Amino acid sequence: MGRNTRKRRSSMANKAIAASAALALGGGGLIWANFYASAHESNNNGWSQNQTKAAAAQVATISCPDVGQKLTNVPQSARQGVATELANLDKQITEAYARLASTRQAQTGDSGFVQNAIVGPLKEKRAATIDRIRIDIQRVGGQFNTSLSQLAACTTQNAQTNAGEAGGQQQNGGQQQNGGQQQGGQQQNGGQQQGGQQNGGQQNGGQQQGNGGQGGNGPVAADFVDITKVQGNAQLGVGQNGLPANGNSGSKGTFTTKCGTNGNDNHNTDNVIVAPGVANGAHHLHDYVGNQSNDAFASDQELAAAQTSCQNQGDKSSYFWPVLRVQDGTQDFDQNNDGGGKEGNVGKILQPAQAQLKFVGNKKGNVVAMPTALRIITGDAKAQVNGNANANVNWSCTGFENKVQLKDKYPICPQGSQVVRTTNFQSCWDGQNIDSANHRTHVAFAAADGSCANGFKAIPQLQVRLVYNVPAPKLQNGTVVNPYAVDTFPEQLHKPITDHNDFINFFSQNTMNQMVNCINTGKKCQ
Repeated sequence: MGRNTRKRRSSMANKAIAASAALALGGGGLIWANFYASAHESNNNGWSQNQTKAAAAQVATISCPDVGQKLTNVPQSARQGVATELANLDKQITEAYARLASTRQAQTGDSGFVQNAIVGPLKEKRAATIDRIRIDIQRVGGQFNTSLSQLAACTTQNAQTNAGEAGGQQQNGGQQQNGGQQQGGQQQNGGQQQGGQQNGGQQNGGQQQGNGGQGGNGPVAADFVDITKVQGNAQLGVGQNGLPANGNSGSKGTFTTKCGTNGNDNHNTDNVIVAPGVANGAHHLHDYVGNQSNDAFASDQELAAAQTSCQNQGDKSSYFWPVLRVQDGTQDFDQNNDGGGKEGNVGKILQPAQAQLKFVGNKKGNVVAMPTALRIITGDAKAQVNGNANANVNWSCTGFENKVQLKDKYPICPQGSQVVRTTNFQSCWDGQNIDSANHRTHVAFAAADGSCANGFKAIPQLQVRLVYNVPAPKLQNGTVVNPYAVDTFPEQLHKPITDHNDFINFFSQNTMNQMVNCINTGKKCQ
């Protein structure tokens, strides 16, 4: 145990002494925004117009099929080995993205560089890893779907065309499909805007006024909207962005647990659910509240015996989510760490002003107790390339939550209003398993009337509402100044749709029974 990282923000966060130091952070060295800017300085470095066009046409990121989502039937005895190999796939993508970001100049001189030096070798590594997954599964008598071997090949997403958040990702060698948003010609990926030049590399307090963010891989101007001028587009009914399960009928009570806002800076870049036993399995930093011993190596026994930040000591559950940062040129404690600045997650970490954890009931009827060690992942950390199927995002501002909820944009809130991240978890359980091979199929969202399909049972629905005091970013000439963003896998470019949330139930049986009783009898308890 003990891998959770705690820091003293006041002593560790400081302004970058030089703009170049701030810009050097991120997934691969040479920043795309700087690269694009330098391509215009032909008098200084000999770049031609053709090279400038080549720069604009280069790829922004790499899109690889998510093998883990397809693995729905893995024998229990093979799951640790498979999880390790899936983490290797993530590491391979991260390394390929870093190479993509650090070889921009070579790419302009060789149209086949990305395919031959990055994407091709990546396919070979992925093919070998997928084959090891096959061996792990078949060794214990499991069945392996041979079509999964076809998921080794990855594609690229160009800077000049949008990846298309929420299901419009590029496929087939970067061909754009299904309505990637143009936002008036602004480019959403790669840190470069068409018609929104970088102002000659102008700096702002150590912050590039470009569209690659402080770390060079997002967010971009098109990721932000003024909440006073837009309509919401989050799915406010049932499904991946399901609203509260309870209503005017059924089990109408609530149970609130107060676990703080991670004021003790309990962080790590692990994810014990999807990558047990793998350090830096998330490739981005998590806030942890509740259970204080959650890291990649924590066993259920260790989690059950851990300390908790919750006021109710009967709640040792683990609640964790990617940190939110403001990219204002400030560097935080992890600027040189894996999962932090080394992988493009840069800027000052913001502690939530509020972290509200509430469990509610079901419209149709009573709920049953959650089993100990039940794991639930909601949202998709890879939604930028996976599409919207598992995305579960609600971004808003205080004073606007009942009117505007956003799934693929960060809100710019008016003065006096705070940024809000709200997540409503799956509330139907298969009645048997505390986890599943892809960490999804053992739980599901309720239907509009509260019913659970396939014989699933209604369980208390966890709602996580995080409120932040975020300095409002500014949009200027197609660029964003001082943006904020959630931590992501580097190739996900800090897109808002990649926000996600995780929960592991370690309520004591007595406290869980109290929760169920409160909810089923219509009480409001805490």
